[in-house]
Amino acid sequence: MDTATSSASTFASKDFKSDLKPIWCPGCGDFGVLQAIYRALAAIGRPPHEIAFISGIGCSSRIPGYTTAYGFNSVHGRALPIAQGLKLARPELLVLAAGGDGDGFSIGGGHVPHAIRRNDDLTYIVMDNQTYGLTKGQLSPTSHRGSRTVTSAHGSLENPVNPLMYVLAYGASFVAQGTPADIPGLTAIIEEAIRFPGFAFVNVQSPCVTYGEEDQQIKHHKAVMKKLESVGHDATSRIQALDKAQTYGQELLTGVFFRDPNPPPTLGALVRERHEALMPKAAPRERILDMFVQH
Repeated sequence: MDTATSSASTFASKDFKSDLKPIWCPGCGDFGVLQAIYRALAAIGRPPHEIAFISGIGCSSRIPGYTTAYGFNSVHGRALPIAQGLKLARPELLVLAAGGDGDGFSIGGGHVPHAIRRNDDLTYIVMDNQTYGLTKGQLSPTSHRGSRTVTSAHGSLENPVNPLMYVLAYGASFVAQGTPADIPGLTAIIEEAIRFPGFAFVNVQSPCVTYGEEDQQIKHHKAVMKKLESVGHDATSRIQALDKAQTYGQELLTGVFFRDPNPPPTLGALVRERHEALMPKAAPRERILDMFVQH
């Protein structure tokens, strides 16, 4: 079964909304991200029981509980390995993973390149707010140099991780960025990511209203955001994508940075191919245990 459908959807956003009420701070960008996810899933047209949402730990990682899909709020930084295991075990499911910039690029950063190189057919949505909001506003991997937080009263001395450059350099076949300041645009990006055949990464600049800085809020996003299509960007060129990605933290570019015009085979497809090739040589099921018995 394909992870996405192309037929007209029979679902509405409300079909993916659980009875659990979000407990984010009023005005949190994650509210907008959640609405975009609802709309994207409705457009995809898969029923909730065919969708699994895996997350790590943090404000944004609460999202699985706010959907009617299968959900697993896992441990800090481990959303991707769990999502990959699930996709291999149940390839017919549409699998999404979600987390924050700290979850994805600090403790979980080592899992990202391996998820990219394995190329499982799943979508990874990172809500990037440049702070650890759940634990009271410490520096995160994407905090800009000079950021003043509870752990950097005199301003951070460190350069931030650039998530876009990070995943592009590791060879991700689909890389995009959005903001809840443009929910229709973010919805379209998430839908396209889900439909892409392989690992798809969406970085969402999702403001933290409690600990985020003024230039990271939705009002500011609306004033400065610029769509990649408006600047003539060629999303089929990784070189152009890397060039545009260098503006992370200086400009807010939204849209698809890179979409491989010739996507490589997914890990699931390669596993099925290998399985079919080896099946004719396999021992009968009733003789499997004989292989482990010493004569």
